[in-house]
Amino acid sequence: MFLDQLATLLAVAVGAAGSYATTTLTERTRWRRTQAERWHEKKFEVYARYGNALKEQIWITQRIGAALGYAHVVDPLEPDAGLQLLAEAEARRATLWESVLLVGDAETVGAARSWHEAIWTLELHVREQRHDAEGWTRDSQRVSQKRDAFYASARRELGVTGPPPPSGNWPRDWQQGEVAN
Repeated sequence: MFLDQLATLLAVAVGAAGSYATTTLTERTRWRRTQAERWHEKKFEVYARYGNALKEQIWITQRIGAALGYAHVVDPLEPDAGLQLLAEAEARRATLWESVLLVGDAETVGAARSWHEAIWTLELHVREQRHDAEGWTRDSQRVSQKRDAFYASARRELGVTGPPPPSGNWPRDWQQGEVAN
């Protein structure tokens, strides 16, 4: 009788331990999945905001470039007004950069750094009011290439499948005839 009760007691204890282990493992897996989803969403948000900040810098730089006579850009913005906007845009970019450093993997952070450094090079044309059409075109093309590399790296890290969108090479194909003129 005692052995029957002991066997029942052991069966209950083994069942309780198994139930506890299964519940703990399930909850741990659910917690990890939730954390991974949160990080994925955060990375997406950080990369998108950073990309938008850099696009703002490019847009302002191009507008100032239009005022300086560079081809293939429109909506001129006088350098005096534009340089102030550019400084403000750079301050926003620098603030967002810290978030990229916190959440990005090494490849994506490196691609982001290369992109903003390429933009800084393009900005030198307007900050120094250079008159170098070939340099402007070369540096604009480099900005496009670095942008593509950033988005390819970010898409890989975020698990976005499929090929990246077509390149945003600059100047556009339809403008190529104007470059030769």
